[in-house]
Amino acid sequence: MTFDAIDMAGNKARGKRPTFFKDTDTDRLLSILMALAGELAVARERIDTLERLLEARNLLKQTDIEGYVPDTTAARERGLWHQEFIARILRVVQQEIEQFDEDREAQQQARRENVSASTELEELIEELASS
Repeated sequence: MTFDAIDMAGNKARGKRPTFFKDTDTDRLLSILMALAGELAVARERIDTLERLLEARNLLKQTDIEGYVPDTTAARERGLWHQEFIARILRVVQQEIEQFDEDREAQQQARRENVSASTELEELIEELASS
């Protein structure tokens, strides 16, 4: 029997998913964050294992890792990776900000058009009144 993580991701517990907050979006966000925290814990353990194995085999010391200073190329690559990572993590927030900006612009445009229509209407009324 083989383990297929993608198939397992679709598995559901029986019954209704419990909720802890009034807003179900908060429950979803908490679930995603806990899954991410679990992945981070596993990755941290694997890194620790690698560091200990490298040190045990005299290939590298923990102090070498802690004292490592990336060169310009490595620093640039790390910086790009961080920017992309943050963009992926905060994609939902960025999309909501963009939607908010679009909605605000649409509201401002509607107000301008409403003001313009009101002004045109007022001018028409004045013109009719003076004639």
